[in-house]
Amino acid sequence: MTQYEEVKVRGYDEFCKAVSERTGKDIFAYFSGDKDAQGVSWCPDCVKAEPVVRGELAHLPEGSVFYVYTRTHPNNEFKKVLKLSGVPTLLRYGTPQKLVEEECFKPELVRMMFTED
Repeated sequence: MTQYEEVKVRGYDEFCKAVSERTGKDIFAYFSGDKDAQGVSWCPDCVKAEPVVRGELAHLPEGSVFYVYTRTHPNNEFKKVLKLSGVPTLLRYGTPQKLVEEECFKPELVRMMFTED
């Protein structure tokens, strides 16, 4: 049994609603490019980063929430509110902790984000 909850969201309103329903939990959000019918993202960096990020999920704090958001267009609320500059991005919601693009390729950085307060 996993120690965290995984939630897939599409759109900023859906994300905000899901976050508001989980007050008090550690929230990590992973943003990647949309996937096609075969489950492959148009974003080559996202394809490379996803197995690294997923490989470190066992290090998530117990009871935390892991959000997966696939981005459909670059000019959205996430970009404005959460200061997203590109995909893939992994962030700890409510903190300045963020890994962007190539940083998501490094298991040690991903693990550090999941394990440090």
